[in-house]
Amino acid sequence: MHTLDDAYREFRRDLHRHPEPTWREFYTTARIVEELRERDLTDLYVGPDALSTEDRMNVPDEAEIAAWEERAREAGADPGIVDRLSGGYTGCIAVVERGDGPVIGLRVDIDALPIRESEDADHVPVAEGFRSEREGYMHACGHDAHATMGLGALDAVLDSDFAGTLKVFFQPGEEQVAGGKQMAESGHLDDVDYLFAVHVGLDHPSGEIVCGIDGFLAVRHFLAEFEGAPAHAGARPEEGRNAVQAMAAAIQNLYAIPRHADGPTRVNAGLVGGGTATNIVPEESFIEGEVRGATTELAEYMSEHADRILESAAEMHDCEVDVATKGEAPSATSDAALSAIVGEIAGSTDGVTNVVESADLGGSEDATFLMQTVQDGGGLACYVGVGTDHPGGHHTNTFDVVEDDIAVGVDVLAGAIHRVAETRP
Repeated sequence: MHTLDDAYREFRRDLHRHPEPTWREFYTTARIVEELRERDLTDLYVGPDALSTEDRMNVPDEAEIAAWEERAREAGADPGIVDRLSGGYTGCIAVVERGDGPVIGLRVDIDALPIRESEDADHVPVAEGFRSEREGYMHACGHDAHATMGLGALDAVLDSDFAGTLKVFFQPGEEQVAGGKQMAESGHLDDVDYLFAVHVGLDHPSGEIVCGIDGFLAVRHFLAEFEGAPAHAGARPEEGRNAVQAMAAAIQNLYAIPRHADGPTRVNAGLVGGGTATNIVPEESFIEGEVRGATTELAEYMSEHADRILESAAEMHDCEVDVATKGEAPSATSDAALSAIVGEIAGSTDGVTNVVESADLGGSEDATFLMQTVQDGGGLACYVGVGTDHPGGHHTNTFDVVEDDIAVGVDVLAGAIHRVAETRP
């Protein structure tokens, strides 16, 4: 049986105990950087040096960022590293240069979700003492495993006769589709010839490797804030301008956007609210929602319709609306030449029992920004799936991974990186 080394297991569990959401990954980044400093790297870019700092999306307010920064310090994160992440500029990039050869990238995401982790006695993190210590947050999508795969693949390449350059991108903010664009626009992707990205689980069982995942839905997250005017709901209702009515009209019509003949489209008003009391005409309301499409063009079709509906609903009820994009990601396609190499490596990797040529994600992922950047520059990109028998579905409070599957992912990724450097497809 293929097993995960204890050092990687403890690293993964440490991250699992300290989950952090988008732009607040202070402890996570610091722990990764602490580990990377022990390696023989050519370069290590931390925080703002690893990102484009312009036009970040979904950035929390200063108080929220400061609170998470302080939590990281209290948990024992290196204060010098945390200082470099000030303002919520999290994430890092490790670079290894080993002679002549192509530049190969590996992208792993590192953020967590706002979900309270299960306290059931049979939940492995509870039973073995590494349940989340951040109540209301947990690694419910396996990004702690992804970061560990990134570290393990880097070590495997360092311990080989690899010839070329390897860049491992430890990316923040995937869950809010906010970090991928900043890392893609950092300039560190401009010379990358080949890029791999990875995800654990996705309803694929332990032992299964998906060589090239496709079916990425392009997505846009938006926040629409309606403003009207208050009034006494009993005595003078006509003097008010009802922001909740505007919101309700918008929700009804968002779901009425016509489906498109060219492929799947999605819309959801996921979080809504407004008003202050039953006897006051609501002055303010909001919708946090999203639109998706099977292609970037279809997502744009949905987005244009959504913006028009939001503005029209506000006008209908004599209100104003401000619409802001909180996160976004395009669609992408894995290149067959890289997928084929993953298949070759997976077929001879200990612990792999089934190799799947391709599968659809059925959701969204901002690794697509990095993939498209490399592909637009003439390179190739591939998104790899590493199966694991997770007891709960992704984004649920019982989600977990089989830790030995992390070792399988490391071997497949490191093997594919080495083979690409040799063959240059």
